[in-house]
Amino acid sequence: MVSREHNNAALHHNLQLLRSITNSHAQLNKASIIVDASKYIEELKQKVERLNQDISTVQTSIHPMQVTVESLAKGFSINVFSEKSCQGLLVSILEAFEELGLNVLEARVSCTDSFQLQAIAEIEEEGEEAIDAQAVKEAVVQAIKIWSQSGEQD
Repeated sequence: MVSREHNNAALHHNLQLLRSITNSHAQLNKASIIVDASKYIEELKQKVERLNQDISTVQTSIHPMQVTVESLAKGFSINVFSEKSCQGLLVSILEAFEELGLNVLEARVSCTDSFQLQAIAEIEEEGEEAIDAQAVKEAVVQAIKIWSQSGEQD
């Protein structure tokens, strides 16, 4: 009996807490509070998405880069392009390839007036964990972000 009352008191306290965190104006009705909390979580997700898009837009405006990655039979076709020269960026991207376990089979690079990388890469070891084109693209984008924050872009 005591534990049931204790559980009810704890539930009541947690619902009140959830109600205050989510700014719910619902009465102390479990279903209403949970619905309001669910809506609040969705709103937060949308805010995070908008902020991530804003950050991406700002970063792209600082260093406009185009990154495309396509899956091939045994690897990936990776293209990176920037309208301006990016000293040191190639090293950062190649380090990202190495971390992913990618072996560059063929590459064309231009770093004079603009930066352009066209590469064909495959996974080095058969036993390596499977990676997809999206993971490769994210690694390249992350390498670009790290490079741009390091100050090597001057």
